[in-house]
Amino acid sequence: MTKKFTRTIENFVCDNCGTAVLGNGFTNHCPKCLYSKHVDVNPGDRAATCLGLMKPLYSEKKGTGYTLLHRCQKCGFERKNKFGEADSIDALLQLMRNRF
Repeated sequence: MTKKFTRTIENFVCDNCGTAVLGNGFTNHCPKCLYSKHVDVNPGDRAATCLGLMKPLYSEKKGTGYTLLHRCQKCGFERKNKFGEADSIDALLQLMRNRF
């Protein structure tokens, strides 16, 4: 059985907006624009070969927080991710406005 999550601590530059992001091992998207990159098969494994930009499509309330749905613009792969404490509230609100 393969592990479903691997904590990988790494910094990156957002391919969408150019923001330099300090990773903490749970960071999987840009806190400024909420875009991600298709680098994982299972979270943190860096086993995906696609490397497409993953656009945040919408957010939904889950418990006391929010979940983002990302879709790869290259292959169509989708994954849900938690909205983090360092993530932009303005970007979240804009994403929510664009849904309706």
